[in-house]
Amino acid sequence: METVKATAEGAVPVKTKEVKAFGTEAADAALEQLNIQRRNPTPQDVEIEILYCGVCHSDLHTARNEWHSTVYPCVPGHEIVGKVTRVGSHVTKFKEGDLAAVGCMVDSCRECDYCNEGLEQYCSEGNTGTYNSPDTHLGTHTFGGYSEGIVVNEGYVLRVPDNLELAATAPLLCAGITTYSPLKKWNVGPGQKVGIVGLGGLGHMAVKLAKAMGAEVIVYTTSLSKVEDAKRLGADDVVLSKDAEQMAKYTGKLHFVLDAVSAQHDINAYLNLLRVDGSLVLVGAPEQPLPTAAFSLIPFRRSFAGSMIGGIAETQEMLDFCGKHNIVSDIEMIDMQQINEAYERLLKGDVKYRFVIDMASLKKENAG
Repeated sequence: METVKATAEGAVPVKTKEVKAFGTEAADAALEQLNIQRRNPTPQDVEIEILYCGVCHSDLHTARNEWHSTVYPCVPGHEIVGKVTRVGSHVTKFKEGDLAAVGCMVDSCRECDYCNEGLEQYCSEGNTGTYNSPDTHLGTHTFGGYSEGIVVNEGYVLRVPDNLELAATAPLLCAGITTYSPLKKWNVGPGQKVGIVGLGGLGHMAVKLAKAMGAEVIVYTTSLSKVEDAKRLGADDVVLSKDAEQMAKYTGKLHFVLDAVSAQHDINAYLNLLRVDGSLVLVGAPEQPLPTAAFSLIPFRRSFAGSMIGGIAETQEMLDFCGKHNIVSDIEMIDMQQINEAYERLLKGDVKYRFVIDMASLKKENAG
């Protein structure tokens, strides 16, 4: 049913419709079914029926207000794939029935230097996150992919390669681009030895992508149980990081290290793996600072950097690269009603390697 939503004073009222979603009203409350408003497509908008949505650790952090910035009610989800159901009159990139995807952002200022350089993720005004950001259309805040559908400006909607398994493509919209962007920026390719620290949702994608780029890939893990899985995913070698003798094997030999660990760990142990002019890039987000020794950097002119998601053009490039190399995430499919259990399992690392929600389950009667 359509309603008219009054936005900020003086703004043109926006027609909306109610859709089912899963979200939470408070940091200590479980996620449950609720109804939210989505705007009708403007001339530049694409309306998408969400078929699958990946579950990112950021969803959990936000739902539970662990970053102290959540606006409630909160509907997480920024690894979205689905089918186009309507397009605005000025849309040229998509038509009804197309497969489409939405990642971590749905807008940006479009005018600053970073936006003009295709780096919308670093927008000077702050990009508009797919959830928990100001919604300038409705005067509220954005709601994510744990819902029946979403409406997004066509400039922030992505094409999905036809050959990829749709459900397993969803995590590419965050885990995929978060690892692809630094690998591309630091020119990972043939002739390079690349270390991947941590074999979780991010790490397993980094292994697949770095290998497809032509690098020799060495995985670092604390878990003996992940050794064979790392090799299955494409690793050329696996090092148990608790074993000092194994850690010494590549000291001063790696061109690049991608660190995907969000727990506390000794960053100097991995900086010391780098050769002269090598770089370690952090994509994991430990809660506390990581002490860095000056002499882990200075004697070899090493670099220690960070990276987040990519811009829209780079995210599309990543999807096309994955289509060319037939790369998707390793997933475990769940129903929407299993999300609270999935969050608890996520905290324990009990998933190989990404949960994906079958959004058809949201349409079940008594879905809450």
